[in-house]
Amino acid sequence: MRDALVKSLFMLAEKDSRVMLLTGDLGYGVFEEFEKKYPYQYLNIGVAEQNMMGIAAGLALEGKIIFTYSIGNFPTLRCLEQIRNDACYHELNINIIATGGGFSYGGLGMSHHATEDIAIMRALPGMTVLVPSTSEESETGVINLYETAGTGYLRLDKSKFENTKSIEGISVGKANILRRGSDITLIAVGGIAKEAMKAAEILSSANIECRVVSLYSVKPIDIGVIKSACEDTLGIITIEEGNLTGGIGSAVSEVCLDNEFKPKIFYRFGLNDEYSEIVGDQEYLRSHYKIDCSSLVSKIKSLFDN
Repeated sequence: MRDALVKSLFMLAEKDSRVMLLTGDLGYGVFEEFEKKYPYQYLNIGVAEQNMMGIAAGLALEGKIIFTYSIGNFPTLRCLEQIRNDACYHELNINIIATGGGFSYGGLGMSHHATEDIAIMRALPGMTVLVPSTSEESETGVINLYETAGTGYLRLDKSKFENTKSIEGISVGKANILRRGSDITLIAVGGIAKEAMKAAEILSSANIECRVVSLYSVKPIDIGVIKSACEDTLGIITIEEGNLTGGIGSAVSEVCLDNEFKPKIFYRFGLNDEYSEIVGDQEYLRSHYKIDCSSLVSKIKSLFDN
């Protein structure tokens, strides 16, 4: 997903000199060519994310279109006050890119597990939140944020689909339907949608046809795709590599309650309001916290057996 992101950044910097990339001493092997080609559109701020956001605010006030880049929680939670007070409150054109969402950096421990960021970022007024599941969504996400006024958040993780194309196109405010199905709708966010797709293929052999939706645009959210899931399938299963409190399961349930949608089935997969205190790679941690393909298949089968 990162390679797709860089491709779009190059394209935008080439066509618009207002575009600037700020990094918190990361991106080696990726951004050297960007710096060489666009030296006046690139700044390495160092390991100082709060300062990076302050500099981004100053540049945005001068008319620049800013993309900041760092890993996991560092470009978001470490500088939350600056994002809230400087960027969002003043409706500045600053786009925050976090790579390593969820358990991407699982072996580095809880400080690098980005499991609360979606809930916190979507709570900020005026913030656009995009969470790609595929390289195509990642590439388009950069362009979507460039074209959207105000502050934005693009959250990437290290897992993704290969050769998966959107069915209806990718845009702000729209979810991306990855698989058709009429029995149950699986709404996933980020690379963990890969587990939902694997589960859907297994369940198909048991005559349970799953619709799989990538909730690419977390905020604004696609009310129509949630309505369709409630009306055209038996209900909704949400899957996220993060805390259930305030996450996408919460976001989807808010839409249902606010609009009086009544799914017959509603279940959320994610972290049960706990810190991920163990370490391991992304696949291991998904299995440990029962948000993997096997756990999805087991639960969905049990719902249909009842």
